[in-house]
Amino acid sequence: MIKMTPPHFIDDITLPPNQLETPASWKGQDLVNTPEKWIRTFNHAEICELETAAGNYIASGKDVGEITQAEFPLPTLSTTLSQLKETLINGIGFGVLRGLPTDNYTQLMSAAIFCGVGTHLGNARSQNAEAHILGHVRDIGAKSDDPNTRIYQTSERQTFHTDSADVVGLLCLKKAQEGGASLLVSTETIYNEMMLLRPDLAALLFQPIATDRRGEVPEGAKPFFEIPVFNWHQERLTGIYQRQYIDSAQRFDDAMRLSDLHVEALDLFDSLANESSLHLSMQLEHGDMQFVHNHSMLHDRTGFLDWPEVENRRHLFRLWLSIDGDRELPESFKQRYGSITVGDRGGIVIKGSKLNAPID
Repeated sequence: MIKMTPPHFIDDITLPPNQLETPASWKGQDLVNTPEKWIRTFNHAEICELETAAGNYIASGKDVGEITQAEFPLPTLSTTLSQLKETLINGIGFGVLRGLPTDNYTQLMSAAIFCGVGTHLGNARSQNAEAHILGHVRDIGAKSDDPNTRIYQTSERQTFHTDSADVVGLLCLKKAQEGGASLLVSTETIYNEMMLLRPDLAALLFQPIATDRRGEVPEGAKPFFEIPVFNWHQERLTGIYQRQYIDSAQRFDDAMRLSDLHVEALDLFDSLANESSLHLSMQLEHGDMQFVHNHSMLHDRTGFLDWPEVENRRHLFRLWLSIDGDRELPESFKQRYGSITVGDRGGIVIKGSKLNAPID
């Protein structure tokens, strides 16, 4: 439950209580030594259940991008996945499923299991203009200084951010030779700390701010969207953030200009996210599935040194999911999510496109 103190106001915007206390307002230092709170390891019977469901679906000849929950029955694991869904929406906001022996699988088998598990959590959303529900997170040699580059396609540090869906899932197929750690931080915790240090700067982040779309522009829309970093709606604090894209939005003449105070607020936000006592660092192992609630968490990845052999290089699958039973979002999120209908929002929506999952 949220610990309620009197709300306050700025320019007709209702702000949250000065401090939020929910399961999602954790500090990394409190979770780092209790991995049992956020890691769930599959047992042998559960792995067999996943392999059977995936094998049967693959035998049907259908594209993995079309998989449905009914076509991926998990009579034993469905209870665990329902609990994970509750953790994402109303709990600490993330979880890791460990122990899948992906080194023994083809990429098609890994993709079928990952997408099948995803159907028990939510509805897959397209991640690009090609309607791909399965993303490939790997270094393709993209240049990070290109304003249309997606940072996950490089080996550089990503910085803390949210993705454009309710939940982002990752399945680790190969990890880097060095680095590439996954970092998570609570949006509520950053808000709480900003309110203790500089409430004036925290208040600024409840006002709209321009964020670059990086070339993924819906028909008739601006090349940037204008959504506050912090959003207080129906007694929930929801974040949306990507600092590099906020900075690069300044290339557009009609984007709102960042004042010195805005920059100071964003710098404080970043410094708190990077505070080692506040964020949680983990190294995803081969076969780990990580699911993160974008509305309550920010995620990041450290830079990495990859293996020289192409077949060994770092490679993760990614899912974007829209979750039934999730929180309502404010009207401004339509700019980024297209729809704010619970269970049917987020992703890159292209009319007439058919969802599909590229395996290679």
